[in-house]
Amino acid sequence: MDFITIVAVALGLSFDTFAVSLSYGVVRNQILFRQAVRIALVLAFFQAGLLVTGFFLGSFISEIVRAADHWVALVLLSFLGIRMIAEGIRRKDGSEPRDFSKPAELLAAAVGTSIDAFAVGISFALLSIRIWYSSIIIGAVTFLASMTAIRIGKSAGLHLGKKVEITGGLILIAIGVKIFLEHILAK
Repeated sequence: MDFITIVAVALGLSFDTFAVSLSYGVVRNQILFRQAVRIALVLAFFQAGLLVTGFFLGSFISEIVRAADHWVALVLLSFLGIRMIAEGIRRKDGSEPRDFSKPAELLAAAVGTSIDAFAVGISFALLSIRIWYSSIIIGAVTFLASMTAIRIGKSAGLHLGKKVEITGGLILIAIGVKIFLEHILAK
């Protein structure tokens, strides 16, 4: 597989990560650069890591994962989204929004948005694609997409006012539903 094709795959895989990062930027419009880098690195690491994991596990568990991956993404992202919405409803005017980039929540978002990378890794194994080369490109594209989205979300968050957490939560739930429907309708 050539460089352009791998970048195209990486862009496709990074759409969910982009949307999650956008919601992080919206909710935490005072996010510092180092915090954004940490979020982007975690999301990129899981995207590349699950790609490699899928590659090495290959067809051993492909049917099991394909049967449940959309459910995992839906549950994790909906859980985070519902928590964000609840916090947005409970938050008093002028108070700082909750930090949804805490390790457990960031891990759930990273896994939820990277499930597709696992499936792509399985298909890469069947096609004998150079996995390390591909994972570096996919991780780099995901990192750049995440950083860009956080920046865009940070700017938009300043204009959305006090209900940014509700917006971010709705985005996360929408991503989970999108992943779920893509897998259900593809059958």
